[in-house]
Amino acid sequence: MTAPYPASILDLATVRHGQPIAESLKESTELAVMADELGFHRLWFAEHHNMETIASSATSVLLAHIGAHTTNIRLGAGGIMLPNHAPLIIAEQFGTLKELYGDRIDLGLGRAPGTDQKTLMALRRTNQSSERFPSDVLELQGYLKDESRIPGINAYPGSGTNVPLIILGSSHFGAQLAAQLGMTYSFASHFAPQMLESAAAMYRTEFTPSEDLPKPHFIAAANVVVADTEERAQEMWDSAKRARIRTMLGRGRKLTDDDVDQLLHSPPGQQVLQMLEMTAVGTPDTVRDWLDEFASRVNADELIITNMAGPLEDRKRALQLMSDHIIHR
Repeated sequence: MTAPYPASILDLATVRHGQPIAESLKESTELAVMADELGFHRLWFAEHHNMETIASSATSVLLAHIGAHTTNIRLGAGGIMLPNHAPLIIAEQFGTLKELYGDRIDLGLGRAPGTDQKTLMALRRTNQSSERFPSDVLELQGYLKDESRIPGINAYPGSGTNVPLIILGSSHFGAQLAAQLGMTYSFASHFAPQMLESAAAMYRTEFTPSEDLPKPHFIAAANVVVADTEERAQEMWDSAKRARIRTMLGRGRKLTDDDVDQLLHSPPGQQVLQMLEMTAVGTPDTVRDWLDEFASRVNADELIITNMAGPLEDRKRALQLMSDHIIHR
């Protein structure tokens, strides 16, 4: 029996506490090869800046490397934070990826900076940059379709590649924009679940068919902590929560284990953990049932999963379990 929905992977290119970045990138490559072999639908990396626990800041460069090591799995950004870039540059980067790896390439676009205010200044951007997001999306689409909105300016590579664009978001704004433009919409429920159901409904209700997408395609994100036993899954879940606390509340300082213990039970710590509401934890059957119910509840056409296991061997085992019990059930 095949799954009722395609299952995809969002790899955060996590750099674990004390781990060299080169080792983290090697692990992401190894996991990508495995996800490709196991039949996952697509693999995304996301743009983040000034975060020592995430190694995917140069997203298109990492995707080029992953593309050279995989064969069938779709590859893309989940996403590129378009306000940080000139649309022409992104068209050239993803046009290059499309020329290298053909129809496997996707381009997910977000309007958040993916970083903090000081880093935004270092990127030579301001808060007002996000206000241009709808027009920047259209400008980027024009370059990729060989229908440039700026006379005499074209993307080489990029022009005519028609790289599929996907709007990413966690609010009604993204849902409405994706619906108006006739694009796929991916909701970031793996860390911002509050508006998930209303945004999903709004997207479907307001969707306008386009040449590229005749009917709506809604992707919902969820975290997964899966292991052979319930006990092991709970141990991994505890470790994942502690790692998230370090990432979100430890920027610019070194947290001891005691610091993390205290933060877990503090108001800021509880707020961070509430972001992980959409997380399936347990044995393969438990996780499969949770994901099936989740997909049905939000009427998702596809699920994109964050594998929250820690060490490489745990993440590889989780991929195998998801393949056996979700993709090839």
